[in-house]
Amino acid sequence: MPADSTPEPGIPGEPGTRGPRHRAQGRRRKPRAKGHRGLLITAWTAAGIVVLGGTGVGYVYFKLNGNIKSVDIDHALGAGRPGKVDNGSENILVLGSDTRSGSNQKLGGGADDGSARSDTAMIVHVYEGRKKAGVVSIPRDTLIDRPECTDSDGTTHDAASGVMFNSAYSTGGAACAVKTVESLTGIRMDHYLEVDFTGFQRLVDELGGVEVTTTKDINDPDSHLNLRAGTHQLTGEQALGLVRTRHGVGDGSDLGRIQLQQAFIKALVEQVKDIGLFTNPKKLYDLADTATNAVTTDSSLGSVDALMSFASGLKDISASKMTMVTMPVQYDPADPNRVLLDEAKAQQVWTALKNDRPIPRAATEGTATGEAKGVITP
Repeated sequence: MPADSTPEPGIPGEPGTRGPRHRAQGRRRKPRAKGHRGLLITAWTAAGIVVLGGTGVGYVYFKLNGNIKSVDIDHALGAGRPGKVDNGSENILVLGSDTRSGSNQKLGGGADDGSARSDTAMIVHVYEGRKKAGVVSIPRDTLIDRPECTDSDGTTHDAASGVMFNSAYSTGGAACAVKTVESLTGIRMDHYLEVDFTGFQRLVDELGGVEVTTTKDINDPDSHLNLRAGTHQLTGEQALGLVRTRHGVGDGSDLGRIQLQQAFIKALVEQVKDIGLFTNPKKLYDLADTATNAVTTDSSLGSVDALMSFASGLKDISASKMTMVTMPVQYDPADPNRVLLDEAKAQQVWTALKNDRPIPRAATEGTATGEAKGVITP
């Protein structure tokens, strides 16, 4: 059963330099013990609401502006990055941060060890004309070669081979995550957006919840989620549980969780677009305040004005104009809890994005899947 793929025709990509490692026959990923969990984050949720803060003046403007945290990615990475592509498109690395400190500890579980993790990563490609977007989810369990990188504090971290993808963020934060993605794809990330557990939950609650329909029962004590098959108006806590669950549905893998996250994003995007926010000034301010407190951006987006400009370019992208895939991977024959990049197929994805073209169907056919597709429907 293939991973999610785009229905749009595309152009074939260039083959990778090495063939894919094949999944062992009859193997299935086993549910892992309770550990680090992921967090959904989408550019449209945060940036699309932040733009509304621009209707305020004076105190409101400066309050929102002061909420935003930013990281100078360009300064930290310096030269040696992929060149900017001048074809009207943009690429944004979108991450979820689940530090165990403060209020996140209660939501995320586990001990506060002083570290931050990122279990959810998405490359959002906004096509020329800003009418449609492609989203490529990167599984946290992918084994990669992490490049040497310098974090935003100026500390250099050695390269490492055969490590999990999400180790880049826990090692060197946003800058190392961006460097790793650019090394993996050969594509420059024009922007960076990050949201944490608490911000995500509060954002959903401020929206009044998000309506989804589940085609199967989902019961996962680890993510504190118990949903019967049917239609639900999810609270922030339930939404967080849904995008974190991996044992309650599918094959218990991170790939299944990604499929749930992608379906939830589309429901969330449509809800944000449909709410009549301008008729309720208090709700408008509360949403903008929550969103600006939730995000960390690259320095070029680190102000209300910059986020307003960025978000205004996304307002015409509806869920039907979003193509969502998982980076092509195969299960690791040596460890069912890890996946390996399918380099030849992944190269088709990167080539399509570099050329601002649709992701070809062939890029995700025959790749590993978490078997949770269709569990969440509009």
